[in-house]
Amino acid sequence: MTSADLRALAISADLAVHYVRAGWLTRLARGVFCRPNDTLALYPSLLLLQRQFVGLHVGGKSALDWHGVRQYVQQQPVLQLYGWAAAVLPHWFTERFPAEYHRKRLFSEQPGSLLHVGLFEQRSGTPQVSAPERALLELLSEVGVRQPLQEARELVESTYNLRADVLRELLQHCTSVKTVRLCLQLGREASLPWVDKLDPATLPTGSSRSWVSRSPAGLLVLKP
Repeated sequence: MTSADLRALAISADLAVHYVRAGWLTRLARGVFCRPNDTLALYPSLLLLQRQFVGLHVGGKSALDWHGVRQYVQQQPVLQLYGWAAAVLPHWFTERFPAEYHRKRLFSEQPGSLLHVGLFEQRSGTPQVSAPERALLELLSEVGVRQPLQEARELVESTYNLRADVLRELLQHCTSVKTVRLCLQLGREASLPWVDKLDPATLPTGSSRSWVSRSPAGLLVLKP
């Protein structure tokens, strides 16, 4: 809970300090508290961060994993969080939930109305999470930066059930030519059913020139 939550319960700042000194509240950070001996849960913690970070949502590889699309099972995977503005995750959160935060503006959209981001499994009390189609594009946007191409290729092979209409809408609003081309290229390589329902002529694939990028993993060439 935050200081604002305490004020809503008629607990002033001075009284909150008294509660902390008396051991009735634990101070996690400035303006953030929990009950003593409580084990922080992921969902409520994310809900609190969503109130503080504009557009915060679980995305990329983590969102794919939450939706059951995964290739490798890690003992303690790093939670991938995305938001609209530059920010640093608080220590009280990352020390309990290993996580990375990325400022990402991959689509033409507004921070208060992100495309295909909603409550996980459409259940109340759950955090905002990317739909599988958006999560895939968020993942592909990281290829050549912090995401290995081979792992991305293997994850794409597991996206047999993606909705072509949702993916089409996201691709049409995508601001990254690399991401659009990579999605189409990997979809063709894996002969996935959704790729045949996408018309490259209606998507922002850029100019007729090849897109080339060099990374520690090698040379990535994406044709239009």
